[in-house]
Amino acid sequence: MKKIYTSPDRLIIFHFKNILESYHIDCVVKNEYLAGAAGEIPPNECWPELWVKNDDKYDKALEIFDKNRLSPQSTAPDWTCTRCGEKLEGQFTACWQCGETRYR
Repeated sequence: MKKIYTSPDRLIIFHFKNILESYHIDCVVKNEYLAGAAGEIPPNECWPELWVKNDDKYDKALEIFDKNRLSPQSTAPDWTCTRCGEKLEGQFTACWQCGETRYR
């Protein structure tokens, strides 16, 4: 098991956990409930940590992590719905007008 990321923001930790698990990479969050110990131990040692369970998948997990950390979906190009012609911003993956998905 290898640590891939740590942050004081547990929402970010779980966001990346969900992304990695969508690629079938099993992860575990350590120190999830350790925030109450801050002050007794250094605060950065209380931060939640994201760990990849299978060492063989660590490199792939790091590649996925870096891609999602450095290139959020909001930088995707704008697109036009193929069903209704509605123009949509890049961060949307489904048309708000008719529900058609961007990728099939």
